[in-house]
Amino acid sequence: MKINMITNRSAILLGLIFLFMIPLSAQEERKDALKLYRQGKYADSVEVCLEELAAYGDNQITPRMDSYTVLGWAFIRLGRYEDAVSYSKDALKWSRYDARVIETLGEANFFLGNYQAGLNYFQQYVALNPTGDRIGQVYSYMGEIYIRMGQYHHADIALTTALYHVPSIAQWWARLGYAREGTGNSVSAVEAYSKALSLQPSLQEAKKGLDRVRGTES
Repeated sequence: MKINMITNRSAILLGLIFLFMIPLSAQEERKDALKLYRQGKYADSVEVCLEELAAYGDNQITPRMDSYTVLGWAFIRLGRYEDAVSYSKDALKWSRYDARVIETLGEANFFLGNYQAGLNYFQQYVALNPTGDRIGQVYSYMGEIYIRMGQYHHADIALTTALYHVPSIAQWWARLGYAREGTGNSVSAVEAYSKALSLQPSLQEAKKGLDRVRGTES
């Protein structure tokens, strides 16, 4: 009799353990949009984000903004810039000053050729998050926009700031050289092009720029 009671209790205990393990297992198998994005599975990441957004309640602002953020990043990687703009604008209806979403809007507009709109969003990002993870990249985009607008002094300032935050990117030094060349500051242009080549000796843009400034271009 005691053996049967022990056996029954053991069976019940095992059953309870199994029941508690099911949601844990399901949670482990749940698709992670950010993980998919980091793995380069951008289309899958988009799909998961859209599913998440459809499931959130109106009071779930923080997870909603996280999903919108990853969604925007994935759209950028896929070259779906108009979708990135559309969904990111929807995101700002929920949280107007989310710097991550604002930065995505800057990038998407940049790639669409909407330079003034992109610049406006990048400036908002700088004001909201002056020490953010993307601050160097943001200033580099701003510098590139100013170059394309022919505003070389502004481009010099923006690219110099980008390199203050991340001084190891040769391409940014080359663009700084080009901006300084545009201002007529040949000495500083040579310095920037030379720095680019010290970081990446094969960078053709910097080589051509240096030859051009020195008057040795063939």
